[in-house]
Amino acid sequence: MLDPVLLRTFVAVAETLSFTGAAARLGLSQPTVSQHVRKLEQSAGRILVLRDTRTVSLTDNGEAMLGFARSILAAQDQAASYFTGTAMRGRLRFGSADNLALTQVPGILRDFRQLHPQITLELTVSQSPVLLRRLQAGQLDLVFINQDPVSLGPGEPAGQLVRRERLVWMAHRSVVLEPDLPLPLIVYQAPSLSRSSAIRSLEEAGRTWRITCTVKEVNGVLAAVRAGIGIAPYPQSLIPPDLAQVPAALAMPQLGDVDFTLVSRPGAAREPVEALASAIMSRPFQQN
Repeated sequence: MLDPVLLRTFVAVAETLSFTGAAARLGLSQPTVSQHVRKLEQSAGRILVLRDTRTVSLTDNGEAMLGFARSILAAQDQAASYFTGTAMRGRLRFGSADNLALTQVPGILRDFRQLHPQITLELTVSQSPVLLRRLQAGQLDLVFINQDPVSLGPGEPAGQLVRRERLVWMAHRSVVLEPDLPLPLIVYQAPSLSRSSAIRSLEEAGRTWRITCTVKEVNGVLAAVRAGIGIAPYPQSLIPPDLAQVPAALAMPQLGDVDFTLVSRPGAAREPVEALASAIMSRPFQQN
């Protein structure tokens, strides 16, 4: 049986590589730290720490013990938090736009789950207009969506801006755009911010176009672009590595920006909503 008190002392020694530093960190005397390490070595039946007058280092068994010690102490802390009632609890119904769910959301939710394991999370992935309707109907508590930075739609609530991103034209590297032919477009079903931006920009530029593929969700967009069916409007930083932005030399019209925004439901439990919103706002934006 490995005593957690001894394990905490050992981890402090391993991280500081100093008995004096470990003693200062834990508020113990140096002889007590030495005694704890000695007792842990006796329990393990192995030498864990090598020390001389100048240096402290871990043996191979010490390195192994460090991994076990951290896992044991983390599990103990999680259990203590659960049973003392300090862990945040509740249900959180979270909706994410499908393009963000492919890139940003997995890492966010992984970190959030580790911090708040007692929150029951319900995840819905869809297009932004659908998520907003479900939020307004009381079916979701927080949504992470794409919004037009220029004007909101009728009844569309303003949210908390996470990031403003350029919309650009995305294509497979093998696609050839013939200047005398209508541009082949891959778009979401209406209503869609990217669809509206694409058609508006092309009409304002006097470019002819035709819709070659209409899709319901982001995997359809990516599959159609990879198949070379056409080009699609897409947030610049979310373009997958195997696809590319249409070169500037082709003089495609500018599409404008898109806001990645958090919108919460009035009346939703504030503590879980604010915890996830904070996790999203504080996490560096992942670039593809």
